[in-house]
Amino acid sequence: MGSAVEARQRQLAELRKRIAAVPARGAGAHDRAPVAAEKRREALPVPPALEGLLPDGGLAKGSVVAYRGASSLLAGLLASVTAAGGHAAVVGLPRLGLLAAAEMGARLDRLAVVAEPGDDPLEIASVLLDGLDLVVLDLGGASIPMSRTRILTAKARSKNATLVVTGGAWAGPVLRIDTRVTGYSGLGRGCGRLRGVRLNVSVHGRSAQPRTGHLAMSPCNGRVEWVDTEPAVVQPLTAEPLPINRHAAS
Repeated sequence: MGSAVEARQRQLAELRKRIAAVPARGAGAHDRAPVAAEKRREALPVPPALEGLLPDGGLAKGSVVAYRGASSLLAGLLASVTAAGGHAAVVGLPRLGLLAAAEMGARLDRLAVVAEPGDDPLEIASVLLDGLDLVVLDLGGASIPMSRTRILTAKARSKNATLVVTGGAWAGPVLRIDTRVTGYSGLGRGCGRLRGVRLNVSVHGRSAQPRTGHLAMSPCNGRVEWVDTEPAVVQPLTAEPLPINRHAAS
């Protein structure tokens, strides 16, 4: 038992040391211009194809976002933030494709990966929020008590950082993003390298009408990019948000 506690303390100490070495948040980062004339909160950049679906044109800083579905779009979020000069971390997603993120333009030197966060990944995420712009946290199928969601929500707000949670239940996020894979390309007759994926994306915010769109990931000029294949659709405000689910498609 003692050795496990000591290992945990060493892990947290190492994370705090790495956070202290990160430049001041925002140094070198350039947020995208708003995509509409409406007033929006300061936001982290996202793939351009996703901007029109989000109320703030990006991931609002100081907020918690609940995400369900394709890990490939999570890689796109990480790529956009780090390519713009921000720093990000992934907690508890050992199978997230870092190669795919790099092909989307991610700066891997600005990305920390904690594949095995131990029995309290929320504590790890809390430390990372101290110095990073974006933290993506897998909840491991857990339903997080309100007492803990409030603490991390307050931490993200006070640090002007964005926390994206996936793979579990989180009460009261500012935004919910739900994705569903509708097709793949590049596999040929059951073999070959996957070159593209098509997604349906639904976005539900607290103070904005729900929106749905269709995105596709495809190679372009030696990189992988997300493109919108159909115009975004604004849904009635009565639409119910979808809960996040642990089982995500790639």
